[in-house]
Amino acid sequence: MTSSPVSGRRGFLLAGGALGAGTLLAGCTSNAPAGEKQDAAVSGGGDNAAPGKQVTIGFSAPAADHGWLAAMTTNARAQAEQYSDVTFNLTEGSNDVNQQIAHVETLVNQQVDVLVVLPKDGKALTNAARRAMDAGIPVVNVDRVFDSPEAYRAWIGGDNYGMGANAADFIAAELRRRGISDPVIAEIAGTDSLPLTQERSSGFRDGLSQHDLSVSRRVAADFTVESGQREAANLLQASDRIDAIWNHDDDQGIGVLAAIEAAGRDEFFLVGGAGSSTMMKHIQADNRVVKATVLYSPSMASSAVSLARLLAQGRGMAALAEHEIPRSMTTYSAVVTKANVEEYLDLGFSS
Repeated sequence: MTSSPVSGRRGFLLAGGALGAGTLLAGCTSNAPAGEKQDAAVSGGGDNAAPGKQVTIGFSAPAADHGWLAAMTTNARAQAEQYSDVTFNLTEGSNDVNQQIAHVETLVNQQVDVLVVLPKDGKALTNAARRAMDAGIPVVNVDRVFDSPEAYRAWIGGDNYGMGANAADFIAAELRRRGISDPVIAEIAGTDSLPLTQERSSGFRDGLSQHDLSVSRRVAADFTVESGQREAANLLQASDRIDAIWNHDDDQGIGVLAAIEAAGRDEFFLVGGAGSSTMMKHIQADNRVVKATVLYSPSMASSAVSLARLLAQGRGMAALAEHEIPRSMTTYSAVVTKANVEEYLDLGFSS
């Protein structure tokens, strides 16, 4: 790959900055008349861990029928328990959208101080969240975004496009390391109708294209063990040769690995998605086809609770100069490999 014009220009600017730093500094400090007071620089400060006023956080999420979803609720509860100034009002998870709407409305009627909502369906929950905002209850929207920005005060979620792009980069590097040219690259996606799946696939395609590679075979599962096993079996049966596979989700990856073992295939390597402890242990042992997983960590639920607490207490983030909580935060999809897996084991969740 050739260097981009931006990277070349950045190198020039860095070099110029190193040569002229003293001159630039002198020029900046001499612009004001002698004796005139300079404006103070804005900086972060405070201690977000220090107790604030007592607040009640309402939490709503879908049923924990999936390892990642279960970990989201577990992480949120555990984070709330760390704060002596937080009362955590957890509703029962449900995959019935109407029931989740009712749960959110109940929390609003209870006049909680702030809401954290991971919607089953962002579009369907938008009006309920907007009613909370209209009632003066700030909403932290987690992962699956509402249809209107007026339905939430802050959003935190994963980088689906970045997941795909980072998976592509790892696969391209590993193929080069193995000396494989003209590779057959397969993709086992999640539910195709979901925007998050579409974003992951788009990032994967775009990432591969940066390395002059493309997806050769693609199937779509449904984020379940059963669908992962079924679609992986179909993929393997239809493909005599595969060099690399990216599987979007480590929960469905349990089924994918079962299909691979049943087929007796091991000529390829597999990259997972989300970062389950099961896949991380396979990566650590290095005795299966799975060689990496791209994080989409449920730790975002812990961060959502922390943000909700600060919102309800009228505080900003101590490490940032802004006085208010940011409007949105996107987590990073790090690639976990044998070289760094020990650093990320604490983020793993049970599949």
